[in-house]
Amino acid sequence: MSFKTRMLGAVSAAVLSLSALPAFADGIEVHDAYARASSMMSSSGAAFMVIHNDGGSDDHLVDARSDVADKVELHTHREDENGVMRMIHVEEGFALPGDGMIEMKRGGNHVMFLGLREPLEQDDIIPLTLVFEKAGEVQIDVPVDLERKPRHGQMEHKHGD
Repeated sequence: MSFKTRMLGAVSAAVLSLSALPAFADGIEVHDAYARASSMMSSSGAAFMVIHNDGGSDDHLVDARSDVADKVELHTHREDENGVMRMIHVEEGFALPGDGMIEMKRGGNHVMFLGLREPLEQDDIIPLTLVFEKAGEVQIDVPVDLERKPRHGQMEHKHGD
């Protein structure tokens, strides 16, 4: 293997590993971000992450933007009057308490991509801008991980009898 090939490989590995690092802005940290498509032929997808506010004062996630879809919305799941869970657009966004966090996970709060312009493929990187009321814009790169298990990255809580 030539020196040039090894250097190219090292630079590629370094760039890919940077996308897994947390994003920071004005006390806001974004960790463990990843995206998935509903299915291989789906026109929608979602991004999940944990957003920490270490700034001490309350903030509010008010919007999300990306060029990968026609529309990007903040969504959650809520139970309707018949006990059926439904995904809904949360127009007001999500409160982010000072020294608190927002956990965006499957079955809960998430960023929704509607009208995907291209299929989300394993290891793609999605540029995503999160817009906060006080902290402003936080730009992150979200890796597509179609193989991640639903509870990957979440702490397991066990309760005794």
